[in-house]
Amino acid sequence: MALLPYDGAMIPELRKFHAASATFHFAKRDIVIRQDWKQLGVAAVVWDAAIVLCTYLELGAIQLQDRTVIELGAGTGLVGIVATLLGGDVTVTDREVALQFLESNLRENIPPDLQTRARATELSWGVNLCRFDPGSYDVVLGADVVYLQETFPALLETLEHLSSERTVILLSCRIRYERDRNFLKMLGSRFVVEKVHYDTEKDVYIYKAQKRTVKEDL
Repeated sequence: MALLPYDGAMIPELRKFHAASATFHFAKRDIVIRQDWKQLGVAAVVWDAAIVLCTYLELGAIQLQDRTVIELGAGTGLVGIVATLLGGDVTVTDREVALQFLESNLRENIPPDLQTRARATELSWGVNLCRFDPGSYDVVLGADVVYLQETFPALLETLEHLSSERTVILLSCRIRYERDRNFLKMLGSRFVVEKVHYDTEKDVYIYKAQKRTVKEDL
């Protein structure tokens, strides 16, 4: 997806997206993330929702050690990298066009002894989901994946396919428009949803979702 062009010099708060890299400190390591706005647009820059989700994961609110984790719409891979450093066995996913860029950030930031615990693979929401074992992940992560209304049904289908009743889903996002609230209502029709964190500075929410049990649906 491409955004309307703008003059970065005229909008100072957006200049960070033109930087070739951004450095973060999580899991006791410096993480240097390459960015490439000109080639890949929104998929290749670090958004606030990813930073907030990484901070939340580092707090240990959910267990990642030896858990199977999948990240949707991984973009630069920052969230998946942090999840790997915190002990997860992580699959980071995005569209095929972003995979080479995503893989490079994984290689450059995950130490050799953990490389086998992280892999990048193509996943377009709602497409060829049979390639992923249904309900086989302990944790599903998504940062700033709730923003295009036309993708909501496919995103919901993908979350349902990847999750079992034991799966914890964490979605980090800004609630910008009424359509975003509508997605939360859609999510709440299939999952038990609760707000678990709000970053007042960055105006980012984290929602936790888990599949409804048969008993809850009765």
